[in-house]
Amino acid sequence: MAGQASKPGIRGRRTWMGVALAVALLASANAHAAYSYTTIDYPGTTGVTGLSGITNSGQMVGTFGPFLGTSGLGTGFLFNAGTFTPIDVPAGSLGPSAAASGINDLGQIVGSYQDSAGFRHGFLASGGSITIIDAPGASLTIANGINRAGQVVGSYFSSLGGGHGFIETAGDFATIDIPGALLTNAVGINTAGQVVGTYQDGAGLHGFLDMGGSFSTIDAPGAVNTSVMGINDLGQIVGSFEDSAGIHHGFLANGGSFITLDVPGASATGAAGINMSGQIVGTYQDSTGQFHGFLAAPVPEPGTGVLWIAGCIVLAAGVRRRTAERLRG
Repeated sequence: MAGQASKPGIRGRRTWMGVALAVALLASANAHAAYSYTTIDYPGTTGVTGLSGITNSGQMVGTFGPFLGTSGLGTGFLFNAGTFTPIDVPAGSLGPSAAASGINDLGQIVGSYQDSAGFRHGFLASGGSITIIDAPGASLTIANGINRAGQVVGSYFSSLGGGHGFIETAGDFATIDIPGALLTNAVGINTAGQVVGTYQDGAGLHGFLDMGGSFSTIDAPGAVNTSVMGINDLGQIVGSFEDSAGIHHGFLANGGSFITLDVPGASATGAAGINMSGQIVGTYQDSTGQFHGFLAAPVPEPGTGVLWIAGCIVLAAGVRRRTAERLRG
């Protein structure tokens, strides 16, 4: 009987050790999903501010200017260490009509601008010089993203109609078309050459990941429409999705798991860029309809020591309980 009486105690200790481990794992999982949000608005603007890219050192690019849907593209800018610098577009452009879309760790910036004739071109800003990017045969070209190797991704429309994605490497253009899609838009590219973007089919909008010509569809759980906007060198992907109620949310896709990103108090949130530290930039709409840029920074994960202490506290409580039960018995 004595030997039999000892077994419940062993099972009890194992149970409480399991609880302690579960508490530690739960704390770790919740930490990964926590972000602090900072609003970033271009000084003096009464229109829109949106952020679209961020480097590993924290430099950001975005666009400010007219309300979404009006004529013009706004004015692109670089935000670095608290300083905003507008991005000048090539001579002959129609006023402040250039959007900045992506930046790499070398400080090279890509985007698009509208010329005096109303045509839209991509551009690369590097070392104070501007290079125009026009896909061959295109009537409209948009440059969206650039990696450290200088590869540029974007989209173009041809005179034959239809929208196509592209990747440009040292002046050579390769078209990216999702099989069966009505429209393909390549938006982000990482150092490994993995390309992300959005395509449209008869059912709506979907995100995609292109790994050397092998395509994977990305749909946020429960989404009506999904748009993918950025990828870092860890393969973490950000974008936005529309739910069944018509509300737009940002998201982070990491290893098959999705985390919803909503700026507190916002009526709509969209994530556009992510760096290796997990910092995310994007745009949100407030309750008055105004659009703002934001930076979402991961809340530091509790150290293993903190998690171990939490587990030990739970375990100690279990031991005290088991001891009290034996004494009462």
